[in-house]
Amino acid sequence: MTITISLNTDCINSLDLSPVVTEIEKLLQEGAIASHEQQLRFDINYVLQPGDPRELSEVPEVRMWFIRLDTRYPWLLFLLDWQAGEFARYAAMLVPHQFSTREGIQYNPEALEIFLMHKLFVLNDWLQQQGIPNKSRLQSMAQLLGYELDDALFEMF
Repeated sequence: MTITISLNTDCINSLDLSPVVTEIEKLLQEGAIASHEQQLRFDINYVLQPGDPRELSEVPEVRMWFIRLDTRYPWLLFLLDWQAGEFARYAAMLVPHQFSTREGIQYNPEALEIFLMHKLFVLNDWLQQQGIPNKSRLQSMAQLLGYELDDALFEMF
């Protein structure tokens, strides 16, 4: 069952996380986090000026909202619907990048590595706390960003 959270301009501009907090806290209270893996989507209705060519991930207010969200729920990647592109959009909100008409999104390589390693450590600990097998999930996440993780890495932490 997909969970879609709607965000509007007012919510984003005021850094209001309540639409997400309401859903996540409900799942936490029900003990249903594990059963909602990769089922969360965002419907972002942020009003740009007519003719503004920016993608949402290029709008500072939208990025700031996602930074605040990531601070509150650093393990949220577990819930995002990766197949619907939510993982890539989330990463674009948090990692400096540029758009190329020929090559699409181009992440800053060092920033992307830092983001990936941070998320690996956060999700590894969180998944262990939840009793959820983590290695294949973390390897899949890294592959979405173009990285192959060696098994030896997992032996280190």
